[in-house]
Amino acid sequence: MASDHGDSVFANVVRAPEDPILGVTVAYNKDPSPKKLNLGVGAYRTEEGKPLVLNVVRRAEQMLVNDTSRVKEYLPIVGLAEFNKLSAKLIFGVDSPAIQENRVTTVQCLSGTGSLRVGAEFLARHYHEHTIYIPQPTWGNHPKVFTIAGLSVKTYRYYSPETRGLDFQGLLDDLNAAPSGAIVLLHACAHNPTGVDPTPEQWEQIRQLMRSKGLLPFFDSAYQGFASGSLDEDAQSVRMFVSDGGECLVAQSYAKNMGMYGERVGALSIVCKSADVAVRVESQLKLVIRSMYSNPPIHGASIVAAILKDSHMYHEWTVELKAMADRIISMRQKLFDALQARGTPGDWSHIIKQIGMFTFTGLNAQQVAFMTKEYHIYMTSDGRISMAGLSSQTVSLLADAIHAAVSAVV
Repeated sequence: MASDHGDSVFANVVRAPEDPILGVTVAYNKDPSPKKLNLGVGAYRTEEGKPLVLNVVRRAEQMLVNDTSRVKEYLPIVGLAEFNKLSAKLIFGVDSPAIQENRVTTVQCLSGTGSLRVGAEFLARHYHEHTIYIPQPTWGNHPKVFTIAGLSVKTYRYYSPETRGLDFQGLLDDLNAAPSGAIVLLHACAHNPTGVDPTPEQWEQIRQLMRSKGLLPFFDSAYQGFASGSLDEDAQSVRMFVSDGGECLVAQSYAKNMGMYGERVGALSIVCKSADVAVRVESQLKLVIRSMYSNPPIHGASIVAAILKDSHMYHEWTVELKAMADRIISMRQKLFDALQARGTPGDWSHIIKQIGMFTFTGLNAQQVAFMTKEYHIYMTSDGRISMAGLSSQTVSLLADAIHAAVSAVV
């Protein structure tokens, strides 16, 4: 007979709440409705609502599989050297002076989350200021990752619910009030969850303010090439900060832009003042990684490196990447047009002004609940929808649901 759980040494463990984002998918999976729609998941879907593996990824993977000389030995602690070198060039630019002067150290990590975590652990151990400012709102995992690493998390104003755009003055005021040396998390492009990005001119003002106060930038680059369709355009904010010779951290993920979600492929780069400092920083990053997971997995990084180093495959990737970005942009236009056609109350122009995978609709938690109950449409309670989960077939259903929700629920 099984013993009562009261006998367990873990009897005092409390059941944790569902992750609010992943919980949306759990609820969606339980819904038997044939017309149900999941707009909560942060992953690209085709017009048919199916996950996409890029053709170039399949080709690179097949090449690796066919190469019988490849082995499954451990990678070094910092990961695949070729992958790290190519990842730095992708985000900083092929002719980046920081790379040429050996001022950048890049380590392979477990996608974006792992890169943020390794960077946070390093800062908690070796940086004099333990406060990090994150935008309000931001991706739900940011505060968890930084807090568990031992940093103190504070917020700066970012999104204006009134304009459904950037609260630029609030952002400047809050960063200006931050203590000298504080760390500031910046979304490189396609801000999650709002889809609202600063203009290049606003980025320049942010850079000047942060450098004048000695604030340390920590970029999260999860959507390079996925926002505008251009890899270079989506890296402009990062390159602006690197070109002034100052220091910064950058977390990269290949989940979205190469569709490598489950392979967990990412990189952390730290740009330092000198090559000597970069060598010392890398030695300490090795100690962080060694005690965390020893070394990263080989398969996904090898696929990415194969694509980035081959000019034909790289070009093929940029074409497929732009097609994904363009489909999302077209979904924005279609949804906006559908709401206009229905005469839905309110101004919905933010849908086409925002960029990237997500739209912050401005719907409240009650309206979201109404749409789930009445229309079987699933999204996070803050009204964030994944545009990548939408298709030409489902736009009208979503527009009907939004129209009904804003008309029926205040």
